[in-house]
Amino acid sequence: MPFPKSIPTNQLPTLDQSTADSLDFGIVKVDDNGNVLLYNKWESDMAGVPVAATAGKNFFTEIAPCTNNRLFFGRFKDGVAAGSLDAEFNYTFTYKMKPTNVVVRLLRDGSSANWVFVAKRSV
Repeated sequence: MPFPKSIPTNQLPTLDQSTADSLDFGIVKVDDNGNVLLYNKWESDMAGVPVAATAGKNFFTEIAPCTNNRLFFGRFKDGVAAGSLDAEFNYTFTYKMKPTNVVVRLLRDGSSANWVFVAKRSV
């Protein structure tokens, strides 16, 4: 099963902030425009961006502008346009932090919500 293994896809529509904060990887829920609907504590700690500062902001341009490129945001836009998003890839975050190697999964669930999952990876 692709990353993240600890959350069944059918449970994503009911994932709340408390549960998301208890997990050991980054979780960001965004609308079709990339505006943040949920941002968990792990992601906040890794990125140095307070959870409270993310609500309603665009993940790709305001929260993590290092993702505003063809590799990351381009995949997201293509998946949203197609109504089907499930892509996993290696990436390096560079905004507000030293370069951090991660594995990312972009996913659209059955309720048409979009998810960005992030976990650190070994180099």
